[in-house]
Amino acid sequence: MKTSRISGFYKLDVEERLKILKNFAELSHEEVELLKKSKIGLEIANSMIENVVGTFELPIGIATNFLIDGKEYLIPMVIEEPSVVAAASNGARIARIKGGFETYYTGSIMIGQIQILTNNPFSAKFEILRHKDEIIEFANDMESSIIKIGGGCKDLFVREFDEMIVVNLLIDVKDAMGANFINTMCERVAHFLERITKGKALLRILSNLCPQRLAISKAIFDKNAVGGEDIVKGIMKAYELAKVDVYRCATHNKGIMNGVCAVLIATGNDFRAVESACHAYSAMKGYKPLTHYEVNEEGDLVGYIELPMSVGVVGGVRANPLARICLKILGVKSAEELARVIASVGLAQNFSALRALVAEGIQRGHMRLHAKSLAISAGAKGDEVEKVVERMIEEGKISLSRAKEILKEIRV
Repeated sequence: MKTSRISGFYKLDVEERLKILKNFAELSHEEVELLKKSKIGLEIANSMIENVVGTFELPIGIATNFLIDGKEYLIPMVIEEPSVVAAASNGARIARIKGGFETYYTGSIMIGQIQILTNNPFSAKFEILRHKDEIIEFANDMESSIIKIGGGCKDLFVREFDEMIVVNLLIDVKDAMGANFINTMCERVAHFLERITKGKALLRILSNLCPQRLAISKAIFDKNAVGGEDIVKGIMKAYELAKVDVYRCATHNKGIMNGVCAVLIATGNDFRAVESACHAYSAMKGYKPLTHYEVNEEGDLVGYIELPMSVGVVGGVRANPLARICLKILGVKSAEELARVIASVGLAQNFSALRALVAEGIQRGHMRLHAKSLAISAGAKGDEVEKVVERMIEEGKISLSRAKEILKEIRV
C-alpha cells in the first residue's frame, strides 16, 4: 500500500528519492528524466532546500523600455502568466515619453520582534525604555559583516498588550534581505531583555512588514500615448473603484504583484515576504491600492507607487546561479537600487493593466497567448502556430481539440 510516511527520505541522495517517487506516482522513464534535467544542477538544488528530486522551470522574460532615474534597464522577469512581461514593457515605453520613472528610497530598516510574557506589561515597557541605549549596544556587540559596514540596531520601540509586550528592534540590514541577521540578533537580545523585565521571551523573529523600508516610484504617462482624455478619465474611475471597494482593491494590488514577484523570483529574493508586506501595508491604510493616480494640468496621467521592499543582492539570494545571471542582466549594485527598479516595474504593470481594462478588456491579450499555447500543445511547428492561432481567434473557438482539428486541416 502506498504511504507518504518515508523515514529518512531526507538522508537519501537524489537518485534514490527519484526511485521512490517513480514507484509512488507511477512515473514514466521520460517523466523522471524530465525531473532530472536542471538548469541550475541537482547538486546546487539539493543544497538549497530539503528532499530534492528535481527542479521546476518557469520562463524568464525580459521587460524592455525601462528608464529609471536616468538609467536604462533590461529587466528579467520569471512568471508563467501571459501578458505580464508585455504589459510591463508597454507601460515603461509610455512612461519614458515623459522622462521615465523617478524613485525614492526611505532606507534599509527592518523590524525584529521579541515577545516578552509578563504580568506587568507597563512596568516591563518602562524598564526596556530606561535601558534602551544598553539594549542597542548589546544588540550590536556581535560579529557581522552588516555591522562592520554601518548596519545593525539603530533604535527600538515597545508595544504593550495584555500580559505581554513586544520589543521591536529597528535594524539597518544594508544590502541584505536581512532575515537571518535579524533573527540572530533577536535571539541574542531576548536573554538580555528577560533579565531586565523579569519576563519570559517567547517569539524572536523578524517582521516581514517593513514600513521603514519603502521604495517609491513616480511616472507621468502622456495622455495621447495613453489613448486620449477618455482613457485617462476611465483609468481614474477604475482607480477610484479600487479605493472604495475591497474586492476590486485586492485584484488591483494583485496586478501590481504580477510584476513585482516576477522580478523578485528572477533575482532570487523572497517573493512571499515582499508580497505579505505589501498586502499588510495596504491593510494598514484601510486596505487601499498600493498605487495612486492623479491628472496634471496638461491632462497627463501621473502615477505613484509605494511598496515596502525587503530585498537583497548579497547572501542567500546569490545561491541560485540563474539568479546571479539575472542580477547581472539587471545591473543593480545595491538592494536600494533593486528596490527602486521593482517599484517601477509594479507601477508600469498596474498602469498597463488599468489601461487594458478600460480600453479593450484584459482578456484579449491573454486569449491570444492561451491560443498559442494550445497550438503548440497540439503539435504545431513554426508558421503553423500562428495559422492555428488566427483560425481559433477568428472562429471564437479556443480549445485543444479545435487546435488539433485546424492543424490537421492545415497539414492536409
